[in-house]
Amino acid sequence: MLKTSLVSALILAGLVAAPAAWAADAAPVALATVAIAGSGAADAQRMSFDGVVEAVRQTTLSAQVPGAIISLSVKAGDRVKAGQELLRIDARAASQNAAASAAQVEAARANLNLSSKELERQKQLFQKQYISQAALDRAQAQMQAAQAQVQALQAQSDAVHTQSRFFVISAPYAGVVSEVPVTLGDMAMPGAPLLVMYDPAALRISAPVPANAATAAAQFEIPGLPSAPGLLAPKSATLLPTVDAATHTAQLRLVLPDSVKGATPGLFARVWLAAGVREGVAKADERLYAPVASVVRRAEMTGLYVVNEQGKPALRQVRLGRVQGDRVEVLSGVEKGEKVAADPQAAAKVR
Repeated sequence: MLKTSLVSALILAGLVAAPAAWAADAAPVALATVAIAGSGAADAQRMSFDGVVEAVRQTTLSAQVPGAIISLSVKAGDRVKAGQELLRIDARAASQNAAASAAQVEAARANLNLSSKELERQKQLFQKQYISQAALDRAQAQMQAAQAQVQALQAQSDAVHTQSRFFVISAPYAGVVSEVPVTLGDMAMPGAPLLVMYDPAALRISAPVPANAATAAAQFEIPGLPSAPGLLAPKSATLLPTVDAATHTAQLRLVLPDSVKGATPGLFARVWLAAGVREGVAKADERLYAPVASVVRRAEMTGLYVVNEQGKPALRQVRLGRVQGDRVEVLSGVEKGEKVAADPQAAAKVR
């Protein structure tokens, strides 16, 4: 009896230990910690971010009325003055409608003049008691109706005259024509873009930076632009309050100073910020680092397999900085102390 119980206990222990043995045979995911480390003296001074030059004021001009383009007086790259005619649409039908509306107004005014004279004659006859009160009232009503018709036709004529101005596209301000997607003879439709222009006197640099970046001493450079040699200070710096949910970055906008000449929207720029984050978030000489081997690159996405408390890895998009030896700086996407998979290929197989 004792021997039978002992055998049963051994079998039960083997069944309980089977899952544990299977788990031990499975290859565990090697972990690495996203740690904070002090940067060197040279690196602690600043860090760079890629940006682009963009126009503060850029306008896409479109038509409010349909018609064929009969005049196109500008091309891409031309400088224009405020109010200068850029494009003209065929307005012959609109001109005829305006002439017809004006003629209708003149006819209504003539009818009003006739009704006014008729009312005066009816008043004289009424004073001599040659007509009744009803006849006088009818004359009064006819004159009022003629007056209302003149007002209605005048308003219609003003509307047609206003619409006739829509056939000429003029520059809303002095600037540069950057794009002309139409050509002479094309059909302009309401809302379709005809020209794109921008103000070269108001340019800025836009760059995605960490949401907690310190922007007080921001500088920029535009490689290849002779009027912007080396690092320059912007006229003003604004960090937008919204944060991108995917990259955990915010847009930093630097207004170019007046000394920078020749810059155009789309130019590559580099923004330099003091290393660290805004006051009250972390120390200025501390950064987050992860192993270079843990980085996953898929097309345009860069990420890390972050392991949760249950030990399951999940791919998360991150923004990386400089590589220092076998580690890389993590600008955004993970927090201090989070665990990442040191071997992303092994983590990808975990379900």
